[in-house]
Amino acid sequence: MLEKIVSGLNAFIWNPALVGLLIIAGLYFSIRTRMVQVRRFPLMLRSLFSKKSGDDGISSFQAFCIALSGRVGTGNIVGVATAIAFGGPGAVFWMWIVAFFGASTAFVESTLAQIYKFPHHSGFRGGPFSFIEHGMNQRWLGIVFALITVVACGFFLPTVQANGVSTAVRNAFPVSTLTSGIVLAVLLALVILGGVRRIANVASVVTPFMALGYILLSLVVIGFHIQDVPAVFKSIVTNAFGIHPIAGGIIGSTIAMGVKRGIFSNEAGQGTGAIVSAAAAVHHPAQQGLAQAFSVYVDTLLVCTATALMILTSGTYNILDSDTGALLYAGAPELANNYVNYTQSAVDSVFRGFGSQFISIAMVFFAFSTIMAYYFYAESGIIYLFRGKEGKGERTAIRIFQVIILCAVVFGAVREADLIWQLGDIGVGLMAWVTVISLLILCPKAIRSLKEYEDALK
Repeated sequence: MLEKIVSGLNAFIWNPALVGLLIIAGLYFSIRTRMVQVRRFPLMLRSLFSKKSGDDGISSFQAFCIALSGRVGTGNIVGVATAIAFGGPGAVFWMWIVAFFGASTAFVESTLAQIYKFPHHSGFRGGPFSFIEHGMNQRWLGIVFALITVVACGFFLPTVQANGVSTAVRNAFPVSTLTSGIVLAVLLALVILGGVRRIANVASVVTPFMALGYILLSLVVIGFHIQDVPAVFKSIVTNAFGIHPIAGGIIGSTIAMGVKRGIFSNEAGQGTGAIVSAAAAVHHPAQQGLAQAFSVYVDTLLVCTATALMILTSGTYNILDSDTGALLYAGAPELANNYVNYTQSAVDSVFRGFGSQFISIAMVFFAFSTIMAYYFYAESGIIYLFRGKEGKGERTAIRIFQVIILCAVVFGAVREADLIWQLGDIGVGLMAWVTVISLLILCPKAIRSLKEYEDALK
């Protein structure tokens, strides 16, 4: 009964209208900003290392690392594998499209978050709930979004990350899923109890290290299959438009899975990147918008592509019918629908007996840093709900929430993957609906901020 309810709700939220809205919004923002994600690419890099404008808040680089830690998670390993499993190689193309146009969406939402951020004793806070209230004068909708954020980032999304870790560890080591969940929860508790400063410090060390290490290993694996790379790129493009016989029958799933997994991974338009952007102390709002636009590129065009090319060049994947689960293409039938094992087997194709262990360790780092970011997002939602009433009530709510998110990690570790992924999709979808519509309404303010910043540079 639970699975039927979750599946029906997921299908309702992720209907074709949301998929189309996300793509159209990204295209619209790209036009309005005059392709800021291309024009100002060098400035994106410089914005990452800009100095703080004061003692409050965190640096632009720390905000970038927290946002990137939220983006670079199991979605980059398991999410890419599931996109290929249900959408074929063509799903990767649509992930690229979402990332390219999503960079402009990330710019708009992060710039707006800076414009409408508010002070708190722990530092600056804000996000969609803040710019919805003060930019659109719709406090009730800001409260709704904050509640969705707390539920999605406090329960739904952490379960996805924990499930990916427990599955990967079980594939590689004789460790039960319950044990993995408990260990992950303990590690998370050590960080989140230290507040936003500790989260920022841990993220700024762990995130660059894990992303760079993962990309370097993927380059080695791809290098061993370099002769297959041209054919794989051709397959990605032809499958994206249904030219291949199998792809022609699943073109709807190809586009939907590419967009859904792309958004799940890079979070552009979801609103979470905006929440952490508000915490940064920068000299101009557009500065942080540019930094967060770059994080979308790193997540999808680098890390997700690295996973996709490893799987596709190694041939360690199957294509399944999204409705029935029937096998449409058996590249590696022995893997069935063990999505984590698609990536693990790809690494094993080069480093025999090492793939499972490496990916499981990478998953622990990826998921740990992502859940850490999810905690920050949800905590910011709680702070917004108690704004103006800071004190014992806020502190109590945060402590209760900390217990809930730790329990969610353990729960997610022991549940089946399909149910967990659908819960995660529901959380992402609800946040995306509210955020994207709000961005379309408030976009002129972000464009004005960009123009001011560019005039100042001149």
